[in-house]
Amino acid sequence: MFCKNCGKEIDDKASVCIHCGVSTNLNPTVVDNGGFAWGLLGCCVPVVGLVLFLVWKDTKPRTSKAAGIGALVSVICIIVFYVLMFMLGAAGAMSGL
Repeated sequence: MFCKNCGKEIDDKASVCIHCGVSTNLNPTVVDNGGFAWGLLGCCVPVVGLVLFLVWKDTKPRTSKAAGIGALVSVICIIVFYVLMFMLGAAGAMSGL
């Protein structure tokens, strides 16, 4: 195997290049704990929740799901709010006739 940084030959099982000291770990450990805060951020700013969902869906599936669910909940609440306001407005207009 060859080091991706300096190009010199290293042992296949080496975790660090003995020539330049760069880590040869191709898959670093990613912390994916989900997290209520990411869901809350997605709920408060749905566009950010959608972007985080799309960016993290392969590398951090639990965290991306929390952000995506937060964004989805926010959008559903906004739609329900506008439907209720439309219905109340229509009911008020009908009672005024």
